[in-house]
Amino acid sequence: MQMHFGGYARQVREQCRQANRRYSVRQTARRIGVEPAYLSKVERGEVSPPSEPTIRRLAAELGEDVDIFLAAAGQISSDIRDIIVRRPLLFTELIRRLSDLADSDLAVLVERVRNGK
Repeated sequence: MQMHFGGYARQVREQCRQANRRYSVRQTARRIGVEPAYLSKVERGEVSPPSEPTIRRLAAELGEDVDIFLAAAGQISSDIRDIIVRRPLLFTELIRRLSDLADSDLAVLVERVRNGK
């Protein structure tokens, strides 16, 4: 499921704004280190999603999962990319094989790996 990053980011920011007025475009942009006009353009889909560091700051500011925000932007976390690059054949094969599993089956597998089984 590919989501539109800007629209998703705006939806999350607006939900935060309903609870606290400090989440206006202007104030949020200032806290994450970008121009308000730029954040507004990102939210409207007029420019490409920002860089990973900016997405990370925005996700942290809004209390959201950074991997979800990166996925919405069509990106993956640099630490994940580094892991794949170090062992590309093994990890790409693993990802391809696991991609057809049902979410419930994949969740069981992830839980087993977390628990060291």
